[in-house]
Amino acid sequence: MHRMIAQLSLVVRDYDEAIDFYVDKLGFVLIEDTPLSETKRWVVVAPSADAAGCKLLLAKASGEAQLSRVGDQTGGRVFLFLHTDDIARDHARLIAAGVTIVREPARMPYGTVLVFADLYGNLWDMIQPNN
Repeated sequence: MHRMIAQLSLVVRDYDEAIDFYVDKLGFVLIEDTPLSETKRWVVVAPSADAAGCKLLLAKASGEAQLSRVGDQTGGRVFLFLHTDDIARDHARLIAAGVTIVREPARMPYGTVLVFADLYGNLWDMIQPNN
């Protein structure tokens, strides 16, 4: 049996500002943006167009309970982990795009890692694994 987590839902305040951040600042690919109703869209982004990787569903918050979770879906812990083949390149891209770097790149036993915050404050680990 082959199984994998194909997609995660990330609660966002606004579709367009989230697309701007993930596509324009992080360099993700917009996989899908389909209107479902007057207020709801199916918006999917991914680090690359490779269909084998995990994707993010940008889910617009609906109501106060969901709005209160935007930017704090994990109580302040790192939420998502993004692997890269060149952390120096991607670190420079994050800085040039004005992304908040929470922890500068550091060598760890498993690779080089930096921590950044998305537009809402969710924490991400960017990791260049050891080969």
